Amino acid sequence: MRRFKLFVVFFILCIATSCGQQKKYISYTVKKGETMKVIAKRLDMKTKDLLRLNPDVSRRPRPNTVIIIPNKDFTTIPVKKDTIGVSDPVEIDSLKVNLEELKKQFVLHTVKKGDTYYNLTRYYNVSENSLKELNPELSEGLKLGMIIKIKPVTDEDEVIFYQDTVQIGAALRLAILLPFRAVEFDTIEAQDIFATNRLANITTDFYLGAEVAIDSLRSQGVTIDVSLFDTGKKNSKIREILNDNDLDDNDVIIGPLYSDEAAILANRVRTEVVFPVYSRSQKDFSSSKLIKTYADKSVHQEVLLKHIDTSYTNENILIIGDSTAISRRNANQIRSFLLRNDSIGEAKIIHAANGFIRKDYIINSLKAEVGNWVILATDKSAIASDAINSLISLPTEEDEEEDGDRKDNLKKKKDEPEMQVLPEDTVIKIFACDKSNTYDKIDNDKLAKLGFTYTSDIYVDDTSVAAQVFNKQYEEKNNAFPSYYATKGFDITYDILMRLASGNNLKDTFKEGISYRLESKFEFSKKLFATSDNNGLFILQYNPDLTITRIK
Repeated sequence: MRRFKLFVVFFILCIATSCGQQKKYISYTVKKGETMKVIAKRLDMKTKDLLRLNPDVSRRPRPNTVIIIPNKDFTTIPVKKDTIGVSDPVEIDSLKVNLEELKKQFVLHTVKKGDTYYNLTRYYNVSENSLKELNPELSEGLKLGMIIKIKPVTDEDEVIFYQDTVQIGAALRLAILLPFRAVEFDTIEAQDIFATNRLANITTDFYLGAEVAIDSLRSQGVTIDVSLFDTGKKNSKIREILNDNDLDDNDVIIGPLYSDEAAILANRVRTEVVFPVYSRSQKDFSSSKLIKTYADKSVHQEVLLKHIDTSYTNENILIIGDSTAISRRNANQIRSFLLRNDSIGEAKIIHAANGFIRKDYIINSLKAEVGNWVILATDKSAIASDAINSLISLPTEEDEEEDGDRKDNLKKKKDEPEMQVLPEDTVIKIFACDKSNTYDKIDNDKLAKLGFTYTSDIYVDDTSVAAQVFNKQYEEKNNAFPSYYATKGFDITYDILMRLASGNNLKDTFKEGISYRLESKFEFSKKLFATSDNNGLFILQYNPDLTITRIK
C-alpha cells in the first residue's frame, strides 16, 4: 500500500559508550584476491580509514601481507541513564568522549517526541529487529531522550533529514496550472474521457492527490488560498493566463505539465515553478525559478553505479545493451565508471545484433566460481527479455547429455554455437536504471529469480499505517483507490507546502535536508541560481518470494 509522512523529526545522536580491556586493534593477514576496499567493507569502515591505519600498504596488497584492523570484539557498554545531564564535570567529559567514539562507529539518534519504530525504520532504512539487537534497552520501548545506535557508519550515512515545522499563523497562496481541458471535454461523458485519454487521468489524479495534501496541511493550522487554472491544449492558453493574472501574487506555482510551458512560465514570473511530472526535455531547463520533482535519467544511472561500485566484492561484471547509439554510449559510460574502482579489472560489454542477443555470448561470459552481475543498458523490452530468458535457463550437464544423444543421430550444424556447462547454483544478479515499462511484460518470477535490482522514484511499503490513512482519506473523498499520480500529487504538493509553511524561503529549505513523503524521496539540489533538481531515488531489489526490499 502507499504511504505518507506528516511529521519528520530527526537528528544525529545516540547512546552507549566504549571501554573494556581488550585490544582496540589487531593484526590481519590478507588473503588472495582481497583488496583494502573489500576488507574495509567487511569491517563496516571506510577504505580511507583502513589505509590510514596502514600507511605503508597499497590498495591492492599482496597475499599474506599483515595489516592492522579494528578489533570487532572491542566492546561497548551503555551509558547509565542517570549520568546524562548530571553536573559532575568528570562524568560529563567522559560522556562526551564516549559519544564521540560511538559517532565514529554508529549512526546515532536521540529519541524525540513522536518518534516510533515505523519512523526510525523508514528514515534510516533498518529493521526493528536490528535496532533492538544493537540496543537491548529497547526491550522496554522507546523513551524520550534515549540515545540509540541505528547502524554502523558508512560513507552514505552523512545525511541530514528535513524537519517539518509549521510557523504559527502560516498562510500560503498556491496556484495550480493543469491541462484539464474542461471546455473541450464539456460535452463528452466522463467514462469516455478517462477510458481513452491518459493525460486526462494523470491530470485529474494528480489534482485529487494534491487536494488531500492541502486538506492535511489545513488541518495542521496552515491557511492555504488556492487558485486553479486550466491550461487546455499544449501551448494554447499559457500566455493568456500569464497576461490576465498576476501569478507573482502566489508563494509557489505547481504546474504546468508540459515542459515547454513550464519554461515559458518560469521566464515570466518571480515565483518558483514546480514541474510535477517527468519529461525527457527537463534536462534542458535553465531557469532558477524551476524546480524539478523527478530525477533525470542520468541521475538514475549515477545512483545505480555508485551502489554497484560500493557493493562490489570480486564479482564478474557483464554489461548488455542494444545496437542503438544511445545504448552503446551508456554501456561505455557504465564500463568507464566501474573501471575507476581499482578492484574491478574487467567489465565486458555485449551488444545485441539484428534485434537479439546471442545466448552463447552471454553464457560463455559467465563465471561459475564467483557471482555474476549483469547490468542491462537498454530500454528495449525485447532485448531485456531476451537477456533475462538466457540467464534463467543455463545449460546444465543434463542438457549436455541430451545434446550428445541427438548428435549420435543427427550431424551437428557447423555454425551451432558452443556454450559452457554451468552449475545450477551459479550466482547471477541483474541491475537496471529505472524499472519503467521496459520490464512490465517480463514475468516477475524471472526478475525475482535473478534478484532484479533497480532505481525507482517511488517505494511502496505495504505495512505502512500512514499509507492506510492516506488511502482511506482518498477513497472517502473520491470513491476510488489512489493511483500512482494521485500519490505523487499528494507527495509533491505536501512537501512543497510544508517547506513553505516553515516561514522560510523555499530554496533555503533545500539546504536543510532530505524529506520522505508518502512514496517519494525529495533530495533537492541547493543551487540558488540554477534549476533545482530532485535527486531523491530509491534502490530496490526483488526477493525470491516476490517481495521487494529497499536497499537504499
